[in-house]
Amino acid sequence: MSRCSSVTEAAAGQRPSVPRLRAVLVALALSVMLGGCASAPSRQGSTLYERLGGEAGIAAITEGMLVRSADDPRIRDDFAEADIVNLYERLVEHLCALTGGPCTYGGRDMRAAHAGLGLTEADFNALVENLVDAMTERGVPIAAQNELLAILAPMRGDVIRQ
Repeated sequence: MSRCSSVTEAAAGQRPSVPRLRAVLVALALSVMLGGCASAPSRQGSTLYERLGGEAGIAAITEGMLVRSADDPRIRDDFAEADIVNLYERLVEHLCALTGGPCTYGGRDMRAAHAGLGLTEADFNALVENLVDAMTERGVPIAAQNELLAILAPMRGDVIRQ
C-alpha cells in the first residue's frame, strides 16, 4: 500500500494528501539547494511566479514533476494510491502562493500532510531531482530554480521521517 493516502483520506472526508507531496517537493528542493546551489537575486520588478511562467508555467512544471515521479521506481509507490488530480491542483496552488502569485493555498501544513508516511531523505531527494528536471525541461533559468528550491527547502524537516 502506498504511503500516500489521498484517496483514503478523501473517502473519509479528510482533505487529500496534496500537501504531503507538496511537502516532499519542498523538502527535496531544500536538499538540492543545500547541495551547493546558491540563489541568485531576482530581477527588479519580476516575481518568481512570473519568472516561472505564471500559473501556466507552474502547472507545466508540476505536471512534469508528477509524471516523472509516477515513473520513478524510487518513489512511484508513494503516489500509487494518491488522488493525483487533487494533488496536482494543490501543488499548483501552493507553488503559486509561495512564489508571489495571486493564489491562496488552502491545504494542510506540511507536517500534518506527511504525518505517518515515513518518507525518507532518499524519497525527498528523488522528488527534488524530478522537480529540477521538470524545471530544466521547461527552460526555467538556474537562478529561478534556485530561488524556488530555497523557498521549499525549509519544509524538508516537516516532510521526512514523519
